[in-house]
Amino acid sequence: MKHHPFFRYLYVFYSFIFIIYIINVFIVSESLNYILGILSIIILIISFPLASRLFKILGGAFLAIGGFLYVTTGQPLQNVPELLTSNLSLLALLAMLPWMNTVVQSGRFDRSLNQLIKSNVSDLGKLYPRSSIITHTLAAFLNLPAATIAQEVLKTNFASLSKELRNSFITTSTLRGYSLALAWSPLEITLAVAIFTTGVDYVSLLPWLLLIAVVTLLVDSLWGRFHYKKYSYGNGYEDKQQDINVKELTKKITHLIVSLALFLTLVILLGNLFELGFSLTVTLLIFPFAFVWSMIMKRSRRFWVIGWNTWKTKTNTMQNFIVLFISLSLFSNSLNESSFLDFIQKPILLVSDYPFILLFLLQAIFVFLSLFGIHPIATVGILTGIITPLLAIMNPVSIAIVLITGSVATFTVGTYGLLVTLTSVNLEQSPYRITLKNMPFALFTGLIGTFVAYFLL
Repeated sequence: MKHHPFFRYLYVFYSFIFIIYIINVFIVSESLNYILGILSIIILIISFPLASRLFKILGGAFLAIGGFLYVTTGQPLQNVPELLTSNLSLLALLAMLPWMNTVVQSGRFDRSLNQLIKSNVSDLGKLYPRSSIITHTLAAFLNLPAATIAQEVLKTNFASLSKELRNSFITTSTLRGYSLALAWSPLEITLAVAIFTTGVDYVSLLPWLLLIAVVTLLVDSLWGRFHYKKYSYGNGYEDKQQDINVKELTKKITHLIVSLALFLTLVILLGNLFELGFSLTVTLLIFPFAFVWSMIMKRSRRFWVIGWNTWKTKTNTMQNFIVLFISLSLFSNSLNESSFLDFIQKPILLVSDYPFILLFLLQAIFVFLSLFGIHPIATVGILTGIITPLLAIMNPVSIAIVLITGSVATFTVGTYGLLVTLTSVNLEQSPYRITLKNMPFALFTGLIGTFVAYFLL
């Protein structure tokens, strides 16, 4: 079935749906949203047989549990399609990511990053802090594409290493470096949600968020330095002695950072000007920005050749993501309408007289719910009933820090989250293994956030 000519043109069908979704964001038509829900059911049916076994199991479980929870709410079945469109924005963003990766590749910035990663490194212990910091720096400007770019560079460099060692290194260095950048980057939507919920000013939060990010990054870098130092790095004497053109490399990296800073600025300006959400703004901006960038570099022909083939291939093979995120839409929306939420709020009320335990428990709830596919923004919504009265008796800055660090921790362990899922597909690794590998880091991040929040009470 996979070899049928129809499946070579799935990218046309998928793109058609994403375009309709983007149009509906602006016109806000309930009828069109319902049609999108019907189309979501169709692409789910088409994609399910083409998905990997793991994602068939995950998608089937979400559909079964979500369907059961929906039935318990007593709503009519004809309303189900309306619940399936909430994650289309993520799928549209995923479909556009290859274009940003393409312009980086066409400008040979990946080679510059490759050189920067490889130069004067004799073992993986020395490579770990560098990989983590590079990913962290890129993520502050580029968000999600930063993780995929860093992972592709490392995956290419680690071709000669065992798959287990390669996956372990990449899932720790890139996911952890990436997540810590989101703790303070104004691009991150969870930061904006925390600020909106608590009413805290970003400027008053920034020093503490930077402190948490720096301390956690340093501790994790030291861990990686000692944990991986027993593994040698390099394919041979020539690789280790390869001359590096420092001036050219510095010029390339500066060019990349300036371009990413411009992209960041445009995302913020256009998002505020047209009052668009982050993911939609990035989705709309990626292609025109990448194309103009390739023209400025005089690489537009290479950009089209690489980009068109890469985009078709990536979009044609989105079945895992489609099965996961559409089924997750049903599960999340049904859960929010069910009585199960009462069980989540009760433990918090029991420890309201113990501030440190309460603050840490709030963060632990983020991590716990992320294991079941609940996005941190949804978790903030779930906890709103608890957070609001706490703001009257606790420092709102403390509550905001807890919400932000709790959200950040989920990016490394959220089994069905976008970053872990993307990494799972890139590395052909179970998302559960990624979650298990990063759980100590997630808990440590939460602990650091709790100490800082408790100090500010």
